[in-house]
Amino acid sequence: MKKRALISVFVKDGILELAQYLKSTDWEILSTGGTAKYLSENNIEVTDVSSVTGFPECLDGRVKTLHPKIHAGLLARRDDKNHMQQLKDLDVTPIDLVCVNLYPFFEKVQAGLSFPETVEFIDIGGPTMLRSAAKNFKDVIVITEPEDYSTIITDMKAGEISYDRRRELAGKVFNLTSAYDAAVSRFMLSNKSEELPKYYDMPLIKSQELRYGENSHQKAALYLTPDHKGAFGGMKQLHGKALSYNNMRDLDIAWKGVCAFNKFVKNAKPVGGVSFGDCSKSIFTIALKHNTPCGAALGKTPFESYKRAFDCDPVSIFGGIVGSSTIIDEEAAIEMKKCFLEVIVAPGFTDGALKVLETKKNLRLVTAEITTDEKWDCTSVDGGLLVQNRDNQLFDKWEVVTKAQPTQTQIEEMAFGMTLAMFVKSNACLVIKDKAAVGIGCGQTSRIWAAEQALERAKKITEGLGVNNAEVLISDAFFPFDDSVRKAAEYGIKAIIQPGGSIRDNESITACDELGIAMVFTGIRHFKH
Repeated sequence: MKKRALISVFVKDGILELAQYLKSTDWEILSTGGTAKYLSENNIEVTDVSSVTGFPECLDGRVKTLHPKIHAGLLARRDDKNHMQQLKDLDVTPIDLVCVNLYPFFEKVQAGLSFPETVEFIDIGGPTMLRSAAKNFKDVIVITEPEDYSTIITDMKAGEISYDRRRELAGKVFNLTSAYDAAVSRFMLSNKSEELPKYYDMPLIKSQELRYGENSHQKAALYLTPDHKGAFGGMKQLHGKALSYNNMRDLDIAWKGVCAFNKFVKNAKPVGGVSFGDCSKSIFTIALKHNTPCGAALGKTPFESYKRAFDCDPVSIFGGIVGSSTIIDEEAAIEMKKCFLEVIVAPGFTDGALKVLETKKNLRLVTAEITTDEKWDCTSVDGGLLVQNRDNQLFDKWEVVTKAQPTQTQIEEMAFGMTLAMFVKSNACLVIKDKAAVGIGCGQTSRIWAAEQALERAKKITEGLGVNNAEVLISDAFFPFDDSVRKAAEYGIKAIIQPGGSIRDNESITACDELGIAMVFTGIRHFKH
């Protein structure tokens, strides 16, 4: 009996070579629709599926292969006499190979089609055939990827396809269909975007393998969402060696920081009647090291913004990552070249800037064009996944809780500093001077230690720059005691912003009133573990 293959592919790459080989070895080829037409036009004889099922393709192509004569031919176990007798009784011929790839739902869900139009690209018959064949992989060869065509031909020429190869191909089926179904699920539940579903699913496709993970003994890869083009999907590396796992972690925070500036500072809306000033023409630069900011500042030009961010911590920025809210020009590039940087990410680079920076062969230059907007943050735990809404609300309120009132300048410093605090490891305290983070205390197990670190660092930086002491202190969470307030006063702090919410808030408020410090409560905590 001739062996029978069923071929139905949306992507035609490589399928002609596979079909030609099968035909040359006396396989019968079943096919449908566009694939049947394509193969016939290339002089490959095919049997139309309708002639096998005895049922016409119908409902605008929605029903073609959903038929017992197809699925019985796929699911029958060849070593089960009862199965094979039933096939004979039902006049069903076994199908020995299935080659199917799916409707391009990943691409179409990104294309901005209407809901009904997108629904039409949900493949039903394809995944059903693949799953049937994959379950019966010992008897049915199942192929989903054009990359496997040549391997299958080679294996066939060498003899029978091995059990391990068949199992591997079956595993690829369920790997694909699980991601495909996850994309459909996300699409269907998108009107419930603020709800956590019973089953958390996210389609991911490997974009690239990395040299290693956080350390050289760890394997790593970058996976991207094929149904939603996020910030990383819109990035392009223009120059430099390949990005590492750690580079990408820092790159993620750098670009999120830029996007947060654009959202919360550059285009800030008043909260509680309080205006945060006009930064519409300001340029933002953020510097990171070990996944936490070590400097950030505003400026009138890319050069000024970068130089001020650099001056926040000229030591830690060495080997760091820099993100900019604007196109990098030649003047800024010349200054950036003076320091060893791993990555620079920006909306673009002028030709002059590229000419300067490309002289450093290992420096990665990355353009980014898509604003970060993923709704969920995920962190793996052993045996599970922690999922939460992304921290994307800066303030819940603006409540001055002290006798002293912050000045307009201090208010603007507060908004800038709290935006940056969203990305600083907790416990986090920041000291802001003229919209530059001159002191960053991060990752401390005690808030007073974070405050002391930020305040002492700010003192050294401002003294080195020959400017007056900074006046604004930012805290990502409430003060459990008044010690941070009293320490801030020793360094000349005049205004503090924090979420509030401690049972000891009154102690901090009383200390501020005693010391003449203005304090604002925002109602929103920004822990980052």
